[in-house]
Amino acid sequence: MKNIDIQTLYKLLFADYPDIVTVRQLQVMLGISRHAAYDLLTGGSIRGLKLSNAYKIPKINVIRYVVENGVQPAARAAGS
Repeated sequence: MKNIDIQTLYKLLFADYPDIVTVRQLQVMLGISRHAAYDLLTGGSIRGLKLSNAYKIPKINVIRYVVENGVQPAARAAGS
């Protein structure tokens, strides 16, 4: 994927979310269960950093996953 495409999508997709998201935020972003979120992280589909017992996930990695896999993101706001 081209760098310009990623920059454009970064501004449009999940604009209400911070640059680094939690597993809970990932669940809401994709509309998936906690188990599915951890499966994506531990399986390497979405790359994140595990610090102690919590994952920190760069939002750009979630956007790449959505674009590359044709996933329909959930239509919920960040505050939900």
